[in-house]
Amino acid sequence: MATLGDIGVSALINILTAFAFLVAFALLRIQPINDRVYFPKWYISGGRTSPRRGGNFVAKFVNLNFRTYLTFLNWMPQALRMSESELISHAGLDSAVFLRIYTLGLKIFVPITVVALLILIPVNVSSGTLFFLRKELVVSDIDKLSISNVSPESIRFFIHIGLEYLFTAWICYLLYKEYDNVATMRLHFLASQRIRAEQFTVVVRNVPQIPNHSISDSLDHFFKTNHPDHYLCHQAVYNANKFAKLVRKRDRLQNWLDYNQLKFERNPDKRPTTKTGFLGLWGERVDSIDFYKRQINEFDKKMAVERQKVLKDPKSILPVAFVSFKSRWGAAVCAQTQQSKNPTLWLTNWAPEPRDVYWRNLAIPFVSLTIRKLIISLSVFAMVFFYMIPIAFVQSLANLEGLERVAPFLRPVIELDFIKSFLQGFLPGLALKIFLYILPTILMIMSKIEGHIALSTLERRASAKYYYFMLVNVFLGSIVTGTAFEQLDSFLHQSPTQIPRTIGVSIPMKATFFITYIMVDGWAGIASEILRLKPLVIFHLKNMFLVKTERDREKAMDPGSVEYPETLPSLQLYFLLGIVYAVVTPILLPFILVFFAFAYLVYRHQIINVYNPQYESAAAFWPHVHSRIMASLLISQLLLMGLLSTKKAANSTPLLVILPILTLSFHKYCKNRFEPAFRMYPLEEAMSKDIMDRTTESDISLQAFLADAYLHPIFRSFEEEELVEVRVDKVRVDKHQSNADNARTSDLSSPSPPHHVYNPTSPSQDVYHHGSPPQHAYNLSSPPRYGYHYEEDP
Repeated sequence: MATLGDIGVSALINILTAFAFLVAFALLRIQPINDRVYFPKWYISGGRTSPRRGGNFVAKFVNLNFRTYLTFLNWMPQALRMSESELISHAGLDSAVFLRIYTLGLKIFVPITVVALLILIPVNVSSGTLFFLRKELVVSDIDKLSISNVSPESIRFFIHIGLEYLFTAWICYLLYKEYDNVATMRLHFLASQRIRAEQFTVVVRNVPQIPNHSISDSLDHFFKTNHPDHYLCHQAVYNANKFAKLVRKRDRLQNWLDYNQLKFERNPDKRPTTKTGFLGLWGERVDSIDFYKRQINEFDKKMAVERQKVLKDPKSILPVAFVSFKSRWGAAVCAQTQQSKNPTLWLTNWAPEPRDVYWRNLAIPFVSLTIRKLIISLSVFAMVFFYMIPIAFVQSLANLEGLERVAPFLRPVIELDFIKSFLQGFLPGLALKIFLYILPTILMIMSKIEGHIALSTLERRASAKYYYFMLVNVFLGSIVTGTAFEQLDSFLHQSPTQIPRTIGVSIPMKATFFITYIMVDGWAGIASEILRLKPLVIFHLKNMFLVKTERDREKAMDPGSVEYPETLPSLQLYFLLGIVYAVVTPILLPFILVFFAFAYLVYRHQIINVYNPQYESAAAFWPHVHSRIMASLLISQLLLMGLLSTKKAANSTPLLVILPILTLSFHKYCKNRFEPAFRMYPLEEAMSKDIMDRTTESDISLQAFLADAYLHPIFRSFEEEELVEVRVDKVRVDKHQSNADNARTSDLSSPSPPHHVYNPTSPSQDVYHHGSPPQHAYNLSSPPRYGYHYEEDP
């Protein structure tokens, strides 16, 4: 078991590692050659230009202003300078609320740490029970600071129970205030946004196939009949996997053409050449620019043919569509009500924002979703128990004394001071971190197989799986397997009636393992996050071997985003550890505080300067955060009850019975009070925003705005690259009175699938508009800017 000396060695290693990462980051970030790695957010938004332009050759790679080396830590105050309203406008509400989780952790644990250290440490230390049990159990100096050191049937347990009530009340109060604030911020954020496609659009799944009618005809008829005053248009969803492959190949050819044209511009005296064979290694040598232009023209013809196959083949149209309405109120009514007497048909829900759509899963048949979810649930259940094997191995490293008693032949190697300190103080946390490294990727793949159609939903589902894994394996598994290894000799030689007492005493002793894990993951791990070593190396490798054009350089930046599937469960584990051990082993709390403060500073810097969010869900993840902190409270109460029952505290333990009931009642109240704001959009808010738009944004053509908002990305990329100068907006009013010749001509010239528009006031016809794009066209590629101002109530 780790001693104070072992914890000191671990702390020294992790502090030095974190400090080295921070110094390396501070020096690397001011070098011009690394500017795109550490400030990609500003390059994407257009707020920063490359410092490598101009100056001498050396200055393009190395910062020659030596004054900046003296202020290399100024990134810390700069990260705190931006206000929350500015942060929301800059990065979105998801990022701002994500940071509030860290401030919530500080609000919860700062007063709890002060109270626990001042009251519980003296109470635990003065009991001295473990002094008499040291021959039976493996104990350390840290264990003497825990509740294990209090003698059975002691009246001191009333202090622990009283503080458990006090801590629960404090946490519930802060959770209520935070839930209220976040729900208000969400509604205010939605109300302050300008017109966005997802506010007017509903995704419809499991559209029934009517004989002799296309999916589009069925959609038109259903929504004209049931939403005649609010239905505007719909965008069918196509299965275009083959077309997507052609688009990717054409992109590669276009990249080579851009590279050769740039090369010719730099050296006009010599035209670039290439060989026509495999990878340009053999074959006839030809002019590169002409060669790639011919290749692109051939691919354009193939893509035009394939596009026509996709658009004209009824089997390519999936029973899914994005249906848009003339008002938010109309969309809210459709999204939040049952559309058919058969509850399995015409399933409606709010459409994700266009960036958030996971297009590949739209092709999954709805009937298979239940089977997929069942299979994945069983797979996750099996994987949780499979991972118990490496977890048990990690715990064996953390409890060498227990192994020594059973396998004394290992003692000569283990007893070397440095090896013992390294094995017990640093290696267990590092080994656990390594075993968990690939897990989020596996769980994300499983979530994609489940069939969710939004990236935000995929990440929340992966996050939930990872949380359950962390709870069962990292927390409960470490306690159970660690206790078994730690007290192995005691388990093997004592009577079965004494095992519960041994477990009750040993659970608090796992605090030493969790302290080492917090230092590895929460100190050194967070410092490595800001260093961005992997993106730095990849960027320079791409820049050296693959980057040919400025577009390639932008792609090589790879700003990334907050990894919610991994970060949120890890955060919730820290809440769980802090809440559980606040009364049991309070010496762990200062390590938790260092994590929350340091991580808040690092992630604030990353969100401002680095991360470019893939989507904006308006803090839809907050109910899950709240629920799991409440689960941590319940777990801490139940574990304390179990622990006291092994301590023969029959007089004091019943006082804890009412606490879980009160906690569950509070959670149910918060769920009913606040969660609807995260699942539904109030009709009152929708109507208010619609009325406001009629006066402030009356000039916006909603039909033109929504024309291609939910166009599949492959059609959009083809449109942007091939038809930059000519835009074709196809508007279908009624298929039955369309002009077949005009439709055939338009299909040959339009890269986009037809967008179906319902206009009851005009005669039915197919209209094709050729000209410049509408003034308020939806721009998917540029990062959004959020107009937002919110003052939190004092």
